[in-house]
Amino acid sequence: MSEQQHVVVVGASAGGVEALQKFVQQLPPEFDAPVCIVLHIPADAPSLLVPILSRESQLPVSEAVDDAPLEAGRVYVAPPDRHLILSQNRRRVRVTRGPRENRHRPAVDPLFRSAAAAFGPGAIGIILSGTMDDGTAGQIAIKACGGVAIVQDPREALYPSMPQSAIANASIDHVVSLTAMGELLTRRVAEPVSGPLPPIPKDMHLEVRMAELEADAFENDARPGHPSPYSCPDCGGVLWEIQDGGYARYRCRVGHAYAPEAMLEAQEEGLEEALWSAMKTLEETARLSQRLAEVERARGHEWMSRRFAEKEEDARRRAQLIRRYLLRDDATVPVEVPVG
Repeated sequence: MSEQQHVVVVGASAGGVEALQKFVQQLPPEFDAPVCIVLHIPADAPSLLVPILSRESQLPVSEAVDDAPLEAGRVYVAPPDRHLILSQNRRRVRVTRGPRENRHRPAVDPLFRSAAAAFGPGAIGIILSGTMDDGTAGQIAIKACGGVAIVQDPREALYPSMPQSAIANASIDHVVSLTAMGELLTRRVAEPVSGPLPPIPKDMHLEVRMAELEADAFENDARPGHPSPYSCPDCGGVLWEIQDGGYARYRCRVGHAYAPEAMLEAQEEGLEEALWSAMKTLEETARLSQRLAEVERARGHEWMSRRFAEKEEDARRRAQLIRRYLLRDDATVPVEVPVG
């Protein structure tokens, strides 16, 4: 091909290794489009996804390298702790250490968003097994630019949340089993992309540049969305609320981005960290108050001893309430903590 007409971008999380193995098995050796894959993986661990998929795929599989050519008939896998992004000239892949999205790097949304902005109607997005909702905003972007949105049938996914979220919030074109994806993609890729690329929203270009860590994207005062009353769980900055139809998501000034479920999880983790810190401080306060009560009792200052003993009792009572909350099976049930 003289110029890429189509690109296939794939996102997966929990249960994604098994799904991706079955997915690449369906791609024929003459498949006429590049395939780019993001799987949520730990930042500090080597990825074994390339050798795993190479054993199953008839196409060459490699870890994406920054500024490598984007070629049809190849599979590119995002490396650990790096976003995989497509260049806007359609010719190269980018591998960047841009801000985390949905608490992940690599994340699905930056790849899908860059594919939508670069390829428009030629972008084909696929969501496989995974928890929460990374990839939903990316599918919305692909549909906004005229592309094709596909999800694995949630009934066969080991973890159906990612496909279910995409189905609920984006205009999905196909909900199919893994065994049917090869034929569907081969047919879709064979269809010509007619006409010029539609206008790409400025906000989408800005978000792509944020993922690429371009300085002007952060120095520009313009931001997608409008300021919200919420703060970024990662850096504490103000979050802007972005509305994609009825789907709300959030991004801060330095680029951290959150889909709704990722935002809730981040807040819950922040709450738990704060509670553990509070419990530690209360335990230390109780021990110090106990020690001071003993010292004052030895000096014959009973009123001071009683005062410190009361502080000890109050601190231990508060620490016990927090401990009970942290140990609950359902921590969403409120536990009354005295404030007096």
